[in-house]
Amino acid sequence: MENKVSLAEVHKSVSIPHQNKGMMRRLFAFGGPAYLVSVGYMDPGNWATDLEGGARFGYTLVWVLLMSNLMALLLQTLSARLGIVTGRDLAQACRDHYSKPVSIALWILCEIAIIACDLAEVLGTAIAINLLFGLPLIWGVLITALDVLVLLALQHLGMRKLEAVILTLIVLIGMCFIIEIFLAKPELHSVIGGLIPQLPSGSLFIAIGIIGATVMPHNLYLHSALVQTREFEQTPAGKRDACKYNLLDSFLALNAAFFINAAILILAAAVFFSHGKVVTEIQQAHELLSPLMGTKFAGILFAVALLASGQSSTITGTLAGQIVMEGFLHLRIRPALRRIITRSLAIIPAALVISLFGEGSTLSLLILSQVILSMQLAFAIIPLVHFTSERKIMGEFANKLWVKILAWISAGVVLVLNINLLIEQETNALISNSPTEKIIGFLALPFFVAIGFLLLYILLKPFFSRLTEKTISMPKAEFGEISSSVKYAKVGVAIEGNERDKQVIEQALSLCADHGSIILIHIVASASGFFLRERTHDTAARHGEEYLAKLKEELYVHQHKDVRTVIGFGSAPKELIRIGEYEKIDLLVMGSHGHRGLKDLIFGTTVSPVRHALNIPVFIVQ
Repeated sequence: MENKVSLAEVHKSVSIPHQNKGMMRRLFAFGGPAYLVSVGYMDPGNWATDLEGGARFGYTLVWVLLMSNLMALLLQTLSARLGIVTGRDLAQACRDHYSKPVSIALWILCEIAIIACDLAEVLGTAIAINLLFGLPLIWGVLITALDVLVLLALQHLGMRKLEAVILTLIVLIGMCFIIEIFLAKPELHSVIGGLIPQLPSGSLFIAIGIIGATVMPHNLYLHSALVQTREFEQTPAGKRDACKYNLLDSFLALNAAFFINAAILILAAAVFFSHGKVVTEIQQAHELLSPLMGTKFAGILFAVALLASGQSSTITGTLAGQIVMEGFLHLRIRPALRRIITRSLAIIPAALVISLFGEGSTLSLLILSQVILSMQLAFAIIPLVHFTSERKIMGEFANKLWVKILAWISAGVVLVLNINLLIEQETNALISNSPTEKIIGFLALPFFVAIGFLLLYILLKPFFSRLTEKTISMPKAEFGEISSSVKYAKVGVAIEGNERDKQVIEQALSLCADHGSIILIHIVASASGFFLRERTHDTAARHGEEYLAKLKEELYVHQHKDVRTVIGFGSAPKELIRIGEYEKIDLLVMGSHGHRGLKDLIFGTTVSPVRHALNIPVFIVQ
């Protein structure tokens, strides 16, 4: 059936203890989504901006980190509230309320941000492999392609175990930096002085990179989906309770991320800036740490934390990619293929830059990736603030006035900084003496103008056309006037849960004997279905059971047939073959997916294995 929820395989898969079980048990049950989100706030891109900021400007940009963290806490809270109250993630909400061309444009921008984030993870992991094992950086980049297998193995563990793995990596990173800070002995009064807002000359680019690295746009999509993995009560009181516990979860997780980011910047300021050392690469930072801090252990801790950072960020980046593709386009492809595509689009530029410009170009590429993230932020923040402020969507949970003011200030800060940077970069390109830079500047100008119009559209649309929440309903089939013919005594019908089911059932009825029986078969092919099978209680399984029950009732009323329903779990081809043999059906009727060749590789195929395995006719409805 067509999934109407985010991450359907784990939707509402984590049960929440009753209120009388105590606050700590409930906090533990709700806790997790924010930690997965917080991983994006400490990925290798953050390392690059924090190292650059601390090494070049000392402690003066600590306030940018604090401001970014406060903005992130506010926006992630709004994201979680959107998912809890509406049952829709941010990508789905955009698709509901904007036209198709606008939704596609927002999806493309979001995918660019995810690729930029993955680029940082590729480079960070490759650098960590280089530092720990001495492999050339280009080899490390290619090795990162293999993490697809690790990711798939982790996804099969289930949401709680995946969250436990992520939390373990976060603790590992945190422990490494606690030791590093202890060894570095930073000046406390200088750290406190860095909380006073100031922007030294030449620091705007780094400041924007820090904001983009901290308030990651795709994390806003991710959080609104992850909170729906909790099975809380769908009542105002239940939603209010979920919002409260998710706020606590976000507060704890994001402040842990702030500590790690601040530790990297403070470490760079204490070790490099104070010694007058210019750091142009992460590898250089690693090499300088040991002699400046007087122990080789410092460099090893640095590399281990970097490796943990890259791998943990990879997991959440892939989940975010799945969410935005399903949310914006209603398109679900195999997770492995989705991961391969994203990782390939990140590996190619990384490998090209290293091959053409050498290993000394990685820090600049990392910082550029974070600036790209920052440029995309407004396209996620503005819809989020609009949706969560609209009472028709959020009801009593709509943003209060003071929350609206803070949210729009956050959006304004991001917009002003990014517009300033764009004007600065575009002006420099157009007045440059380099013909290449001038050409790039002229070519980029129409793109920036188009992006500007898109930004104005999503900013102003709610003021001209009020946002409303679309209702979602199951597809309904009517079977009142179907004529049947006598052919087979027991007909199995493969039900997918979409609009094609009506045609498939019509054909099955026309081929069923007057006193024959119809067996409606639906396969739950979610991750829970594969591994928990009959024990799964995810949304896909529940919706499948409800849908089959409705079809059975409607068929009985209009056709007076003997109708039974069967639910299978896991691989659709294997389950259809097993059920067909067990039920001893005479004919199997199923719909075609309408694709072949390359699309079969992407979306999978069911017809061929079933047709070859069952020794009965298989009728395919085109």
